[in-house]
Amino acid sequence: MCQLLGMNCNVPTDICFSFSGFQARGGGTDVHSDGWGIAFFEGKGTRLFLDPQPSATSPVAELVRHYPIRSKNVIAHIRKATQGAVGLENTHPFMRELWGRYWIFAHNGNLLDFAPPLDGSFIPVGLTDSERAFCWLLQELRHRFGGQAPERTDLFDALHQLTLEVTQHGEFNFLLSNGDCLFAHASTKLSHIVRQAPFARAHLKDQDVTVDFSDVTSPNDRVAVIATLPLTDNETWTDMPPGTLWWFEEGAAVKTLPTRPGPIKKPA
Repeated sequence: MCQLLGMNCNVPTDICFSFSGFQARGGGTDVHSDGWGIAFFEGKGTRLFLDPQPSATSPVAELVRHYPIRSKNVIAHIRKATQGAVGLENTHPFMRELWGRYWIFAHNGNLLDFAPPLDGSFIPVGLTDSERAFCWLLQELRHRFGGQAPERTDLFDALHQLTLEVTQHGEFNFLLSNGDCLFAHASTKLSHIVRQAPFARAHLKDQDVTVDFSDVTSPNDRVAVIATLPLTDNETWTDMPPGTLWWFEEGAAVKTLPTRPGPIKKPA
Protein backbone atom coordinates (compact mmCIF):
# COMPACT_ATOMS: atom_id res chain seq x y z
CA MET A 1 0.00 0.00 0.00
CA CYS A 2 0.96 3.64 -0.36
CA GLN A 3 1.85 6.27 2.24
CA LEU A 4 0.36 9.71 2.76
CA LEU A 5 1.70 12.97 4.15
CA GLY A 6 -0.30 16.13 4.72
CA MET A 7 0.34 19.49 6.35
CA ASN A 8 -2.18 22.14 7.38
CA CYS A 9 -0.99 25.39 9.03
CA ASN A 10 -2.17 28.77 10.23
CA VAL A 11 0.76 30.51 8.49
CA PRO A 12 2.70 29.52 5.34
CA THR A 13 5.25 26.92 6.44
CA ASP A 14 7.82 24.76 4.65
CA ILE A 15 7.63 20.97 4.85
CA CYS A 16 11.34 20.25 4.31
CA PHE A 17 11.85 18.49 7.67
CA SER A 18 8.85 16.16 7.40
CA PHE A 19 9.46 15.51 3.72
CA SER A 20 13.04 14.41 4.44
CA GLY A 21 11.75 11.50 6.51
CA PHE A 22 8.85 10.79 4.17
CA GLN A 23 11.10 10.76 1.10
CA ALA A 24 13.25 7.97 2.59
CA ARG A 25 10.22 5.66 2.78
CA GLY A 26 9.90 5.65 -1.01
CA GLY A 27 12.31 2.80 -1.72
CA GLY A 28 14.81 3.55 1.05
CA THR A 29 13.51 2.61 4.49
CA ASP A 30 10.32 1.09 3.04
CA VAL A 31 9.09 -0.65 -0.11
CA HIS A 32 6.99 2.11 -1.66
CA SER A 33 9.01 2.52 -4.86
CA ASP A 34 6.40 3.07 -7.60
CA GLY A 35 6.48 6.86 -7.75
CA TRP A 36 5.80 9.85 -5.59
CA GLY A 37 4.31 13.34 -5.72
CA ILE A 38 3.70 16.47 -3.68
CA ALA A 39 1.42 19.50 -4.08
CA PHE A 40 1.76 22.92 -2.44
CA PHE A 41 -1.01 25.51 -2.36
CA GLU A 42 0.05 29.14 -2.74
CA GLY A 43 -3.01 31.38 -2.73
CA LYS A 44 -5.17 30.12 -5.59
CA GLY A 45 -2.16 28.58 -7.30
CA THR A 46 -0.69 25.12 -6.84
CA ARG A 47 2.82 23.74 -7.33
CA LEU A 48 2.62 20.05 -8.25
CA PHE A 49 5.71 17.81 -8.50
CA LEU A 50 5.29 14.22 -9.76
CA ASP A 51 7.85 11.52 -10.54
CA PRO A 52 7.30 7.80 -11.27
CA GLN A 53 10.76 7.07 -9.84
CA PRO A 54 11.23 6.05 -6.18
CA SER A 55 11.35 9.16 -4.00
CA ALA A 56 14.45 7.93 -2.15
CA THR A 57 16.50 8.26 -5.35
CA SER A 58 14.51 10.87 -7.27
CA PRO A 59 16.39 14.07 -8.26
CA VAL A 60 13.04 15.88 -8.19
CA ALA A 61 12.51 14.77 -4.59
CA GLU A 62 15.95 16.10 -3.69
CA LEU A 63 14.95 19.44 -5.18
CA VAL A 64 11.78 19.54 -3.08
CA ARG A 65 13.62 18.42 0.04
CA HIS A 66 15.95 21.42 -0.12
CA TYR A 67 13.49 23.95 -1.51
CA PRO A 68 11.69 25.75 1.37
CA ILE A 69 8.36 26.30 -0.39
CA ARG A 70 5.98 27.85 2.13
CA SER A 71 2.35 26.78 2.08
CA LYS A 72 -0.63 26.49 4.42
CA ASN A 73 -1.75 23.18 2.86
CA VAL A 74 0.46 20.43 1.43
CA ILE A 75 -0.35 16.88 0.29
CA ALA A 76 2.31 14.28 -0.58
CA HIS A 77 2.15 10.61 -1.57
CA ILE A 78 4.55 7.72 -2.18
CA ARG A 79 3.12 4.87 -4.20
CA LYS A 80 3.04 1.08 -3.97
CA ALA A 81 1.03 0.22 -7.06
CA THR A 82 -2.13 -1.89 -6.71
CA GLN A 83 -4.21 -0.73 -9.69
CA GLY A 84 -2.67 0.91 -12.77
CA ALA A 85 0.87 0.55 -14.08
CA VAL A 86 3.81 2.55 -12.79
CA GLY A 87 3.75 5.77 -14.79
CA LEU A 88 3.33 9.51 -14.52
CA GLU A 89 -0.40 9.40 -15.30
CA ASN A 90 -0.99 7.09 -12.32
CA THR A 91 1.16 9.05 -9.87
CA HIS A 92 -0.53 10.85 -6.96
CA PRO A 93 -1.54 13.46 -5.94
CA PHE A 94 -4.16 14.25 -8.55
CA MET A 95 -5.43 17.76 -9.32
CA ARG A 96 -8.74 19.08 -10.70
CA GLU A 97 -10.61 22.40 -10.69
CA LEU A 98 -13.96 22.84 -8.94
CA TRP A 99 -15.72 26.13 -8.08
CA GLY A 100 -12.75 28.14 -9.34
CA ARG A 101 -10.26 26.44 -7.04
CA TYR A 102 -7.74 23.66 -7.52
CA TRP A 103 -8.43 20.48 -5.54
CA ILE A 104 -5.70 18.00 -4.63
CA PHE A 105 -6.29 14.35 -3.71
CA ALA A 106 -4.11 11.39 -2.72
CA HIS A 107 -5.24 7.89 -1.69
CA ASN A 108 -3.80 4.91 0.12
CA GLY A 109 -5.72 1.67 -0.23
CA ASN A 110 -7.43 -0.57 -2.73
CA LEU A 111 -11.02 -0.21 -3.95
CA LEU A 112 -12.55 -3.34 -5.47
CA ASP A 113 -15.39 -3.27 -8.02
CA PHE A 114 -15.58 0.51 -7.79
CA ALA A 115 -16.88 1.65 -11.17
CA PRO A 116 -19.33 4.50 -10.55
CA PRO A 117 -20.94 6.26 -13.52
CA LEU A 118 -19.08 9.43 -14.53
CA ASP A 119 -20.95 12.15 -16.39
CA GLY A 120 -17.93 13.64 -18.17
CA SER A 121 -17.30 16.62 -15.89
CA PHE A 122 -14.31 14.86 -14.30
CA ILE A 123 -12.61 12.03 -16.19
CA PRO A 124 -9.62 9.94 -15.03
CA VAL A 125 -6.47 10.22 -17.14
CA GLY A 126 -4.80 7.12 -15.66
CA LEU A 127 -6.09 3.72 -14.60
CA THR A 128 -6.08 3.92 -10.81
CA ASP A 129 -9.02 3.37 -8.51
CA SER A 130 -7.76 6.46 -6.67
CA GLU A 131 -8.19 8.91 -9.54
CA ARG A 132 -11.57 7.36 -10.35
CA ALA A 133 -12.70 7.93 -6.75
CA PHE A 134 -11.44 11.52 -6.83
CA CYS A 135 -13.33 12.28 -10.05
CA TRP A 136 -16.50 10.75 -8.62
CA LEU A 137 -16.22 12.71 -5.36
CA LEU A 138 -15.90 16.03 -7.19
CA GLN A 139 -18.70 15.11 -9.59
CA GLU A 140 -21.06 14.31 -6.73
CA LEU A 141 -20.11 17.48 -4.84
CA ARG A 142 -20.93 19.51 -7.96
CA HIS A 143 -24.24 17.66 -8.31
CA ARG A 144 -25.17 18.50 -4.71
CA PHE A 145 -24.11 22.14 -4.63
CA GLY A 146 -24.22 23.27 -8.26
CA GLY A 147 -21.93 26.02 -9.41
CA GLN A 148 -21.28 27.69 -6.06
CA ALA A 149 -19.04 26.42 -3.28
CA PRO A 150 -20.96 25.55 -0.09
CA GLU A 151 -20.15 26.54 3.47
CA ARG A 152 -17.38 24.33 4.85
CA THR A 153 -19.68 22.63 7.36
CA ASP A 154 -22.02 21.60 4.55
CA LEU A 155 -19.04 20.53 2.43
CA PHE A 156 -17.68 18.36 5.24
CA ASP A 157 -21.07 16.72 5.83
CA ALA A 158 -21.47 15.97 2.12
CA LEU A 159 -17.93 14.58 1.89
CA HIS A 160 -18.74 12.38 4.88
CA GLN A 161 -21.79 10.91 3.14
CA LEU A 162 -19.83 10.27 -0.05
CA THR A 163 -16.96 8.68 1.86
CA LEU A 164 -19.42 6.24 3.44
CA GLU A 165 -20.35 5.06 -0.06
CA VAL A 166 -16.79 4.57 -1.26
CA THR A 167 -15.63 2.73 1.86
CA GLN A 168 -18.01 -0.11 1.00
CA HIS A 169 -15.52 -1.04 -1.73
CA GLY A 170 -12.38 -1.31 0.40
CA GLU A 171 -9.55 0.62 2.00
CA PHE A 172 -9.93 4.36 1.46
CA ASN A 173 -7.36 6.38 3.38
CA PHE A 174 -7.17 9.76 1.67
CA LEU A 175 -6.13 13.41 1.90
CA LEU A 176 -8.12 16.11 0.09
CA SER A 177 -7.66 19.88 0.02
CA ASN A 178 -8.79 22.96 -1.89
CA GLY A 179 -6.17 25.19 -0.27
CA ASP A 180 -8.49 26.52 2.44
CA CYS A 181 -8.57 23.41 4.63
CA LEU A 182 -7.51 19.78 4.55
CA PHE A 183 -9.74 16.71 4.87
CA ALA A 184 -8.29 13.37 5.96
CA HIS A 185 -9.99 9.98 6.05
CA ALA A 186 -8.47 7.27 8.23
CA SER A 187 -9.93 4.13 6.74
CA THR A 188 -7.32 1.90 8.38
CA LYS A 189 -4.25 3.89 9.41
CA LEU A 190 -3.37 7.58 9.81
CA SER A 191 -1.73 9.59 12.58
CA HIS A 192 -1.37 13.29 13.20
CA ILE A 193 0.47 15.76 15.40
CA VAL A 194 -0.20 19.44 16.08
CA ARG A 195 2.93 21.47 16.76
CA GLN A 196 2.45 24.75 18.60
CA ALA A 197 4.13 26.77 21.34
CA PRO A 198 6.08 25.84 23.36
CA PHE A 199 8.00 24.32 20.46
CA ALA A 200 10.62 21.63 21.03
CA ARG A 201 13.15 19.47 19.18
CA ALA A 202 12.02 16.69 16.85
CA HIS A 203 14.01 13.76 15.43
CA LEU A 204 13.05 11.83 12.31
CA LYS A 205 12.59 8.05 12.35
CA ASP A 206 13.82 7.50 8.81
CA GLN A 207 16.74 9.94 8.71
CA ASP A 208 19.18 11.03 11.40
CA VAL A 209 17.87 14.59 11.26
CA THR A 210 16.84 16.78 14.18
CA VAL A 211 15.29 20.24 14.18
CA ASP A 212 14.55 22.61 17.03
CA PHE A 213 11.24 24.16 16.03
CA SER A 214 11.68 26.97 18.56
CA ASP A 215 14.46 28.29 16.29
CA VAL A 216 12.34 28.37 13.12
CA THR A 217 8.85 29.32 14.33
CA SER A 218 7.06 32.20 16.01
CA PRO A 219 4.97 31.77 19.20
CA ASN A 220 1.67 32.00 17.30
CA ASP A 221 2.49 29.35 14.67
CA ARG A 222 0.45 26.15 14.61
CA VAL A 223 1.11 23.23 12.24
CA ALA A 224 -0.81 19.98 11.87
CA VAL A 225 1.06 17.11 10.17
CA ILE A 226 -0.82 14.00 9.06
CA ALA A 227 1.00 10.82 8.01
CA THR A 228 0.27 7.16 7.44
CA LEU A 229 2.89 6.38 10.12
CA PRO A 230 4.51 8.84 12.58
CA LEU A 231 7.56 10.53 11.11
CA THR A 232 9.40 11.28 14.38
CA ASP A 233 10.47 9.10 17.28
CA ASN A 234 10.56 11.64 20.13
CA GLU A 235 7.11 13.24 19.79
CA THR A 236 3.62 12.05 20.73
CA TRP A 237 1.49 11.45 17.66
CA THR A 238 -2.27 10.89 17.83
CA ASP A 239 -3.60 7.77 16.14
CA MET A 240 -6.66 8.64 14.07
CA PRO A 241 -9.15 5.82 14.76
CA PRO A 242 -9.93 3.64 11.74
CA GLY A 243 -13.19 4.75 10.23
CA THR A 244 -12.98 8.51 10.88
CA LEU A 245 -13.12 11.54 8.62
CA TRP A 246 -11.25 14.66 9.82
CA TRP A 247 -11.39 18.35 8.96
CA PHE A 248 -8.20 20.37 9.60
CA GLU A 249 -8.04 24.15 9.32
CA GLU A 250 -5.53 26.76 10.50
CA GLY A 251 -3.33 23.99 11.90
CA ALA A 252 -5.98 22.36 14.10
CA ALA A 253 -8.51 19.54 13.95
CA VAL A 254 -11.91 21.23 13.63
CA LYS A 255 -14.27 18.26 13.45
CA THR A 256 -14.34 14.50 12.99
CA LEU A 257 -17.13 12.09 12.02
CA PRO A 258 -17.26 8.28 12.03
CA THR A 259 -17.32 6.34 8.79
CA ARG A 260 -17.97 3.00 10.47
CA PRO A 261 -19.87 2.01 13.63
CA GLY A 262 -18.19 2.48 17.01
CA PRO A 263 -16.97 5.21 19.37
CA ILE A 264 -14.38 7.73 18.18
CA LYS A 265 -12.12 10.22 19.91
CA LYS A 266 -12.98 13.88 19.64
CA PRO A 267 -10.34 16.34 18.35
CA ALA A 268 -8.32 17.92 21.16
